[in-house]
Amino acid sequence: AAQATFKSIKAVVPLLDRVLVQRFKPETKTAAGIFLPQSATNNPLPEATVIAVGPGAPNKDGVVVPTQVKAGDRVLLPGWGGNSIKVGDEEYFLFKDSEILAKIKE
Repeated sequence: AAQATFKSIKAVVPLLDRVLVQRFKPETKTAAGIFLPQSATNNPLPEATVIAVGPGAPNKDGVVVPTQVKAGDRVLLPGWGGNSIKVGDEEYFLFKDSEILAKIKE
């Protein structure tokens, strides 16, 4: 997949019903202080924090339906999809609002 690179994440403004998220990084150390091997932390976690959201997308009647999440929400993502965006060493993803599985309330 192609990756876009920007100097600042603030330069990325999602359009329509797109949602910009940052996945949680897997722990590299257990609670007991044992370091986990790289192979155990390779798979991305399905949880992410919403960074920015678009205004919403029009439905078939032309009425704009706002996104279901807002910046700061914790969400559950599918194991696939999303467009990758690199900013420095950080990686972000753009998903459609309808691809986000759930909002995590804690």
